[in-house]
Amino acid sequence: MELFELYDFKFTLVNVLDILLVAGFIHQLYRLLKGSLAFNMLIGLVTIYIFWMLVRYFNMPLLEKILGEVTKFGFLAIIIIFQQEIRKFLLLLGKISFLAENKSIFRFLPWNWKIEKSFHTNFEEIVEACEYLAETNQGAIIVFPKTSEMKFIGSSGEVIDAHITRRLLISIFNKHSPLHDGAVIIANSKIKAANAVLPVSENPEILNKYGLRHLSAIGITEQTDALVIVVSEEKGTMAVAKEGKLMEGLSKSQIIDILNKEFVNDMVRID
Repeated sequence: MELFELYDFKFTLVNVLDILLVAGFIHQLYRLLKGSLAFNMLIGLVTIYIFWMLVRYFNMPLLEKILGEVTKFGFLAIIIIFQQEIRKFLLLLGKISFLAENKSIFRFLPWNWKIEKSFHTNFEEIVEACEYLAETNQGAIIVFPKTSEMKFIGSSGEVIDAHITRRLLISIFNKHSPLHDGAVIIANSKIKAANAVLPVSENPEILNKYGLRHLSAIGITEQTDALVIVVSEEKGTMAVAKEGKLMEGLSKSQIIDILNKEFVNDMVRID
């Protein structure tokens, strides 16, 4: 079905759909790679490919042979160089898919009856602990996984599986506690692990701006769909990391609102 014609090229519905899909893919790719070292690498790979096409067009056999050998390993090189970005892209697809947005439809399936259970996390208790830690200039990092698998991250620390209390969180992040340096992972209304090691962000735009705790908070949200509360030991402020971005200088009520909005009706299982 022809829609319109432009410069002797006939546009059909399939052509328009094709252009929109490619444009959407390029837009998402740009959002994922913007500000990272991988973006510069991608520009380099695209430059090599364009140069190779020009060499083929002008029939330069020696250069074509050399660049042809290089491009043979292009797909493998892309997977190795952009493995983190590919992971983020696949995670993004999962988050915007119909099934991810309508997880509740699976609760009525027979094999899910045994895990149908309400988890009511006391976010106020958690944020009150963070507020106290901020006031006393003690750092903290608390991870709330959503749909991503976190048990491998949790196993890097000390498994706790304890009920959430303000006093327990303050005790964990006390400067004299052996667990205070790592992250606490909270899921299903329980503290699953403490002193967990998180991946550090490699974004060159923020490497010199934040310390290790904040870079870890950003790093885990770049690779998973988790949400993280981070308390600055130096500034005595609270922040929330989400999707590789850091929202700084938040109040207790603002953080509670964010948590309630993100985790209402969510069922997170990492055990």
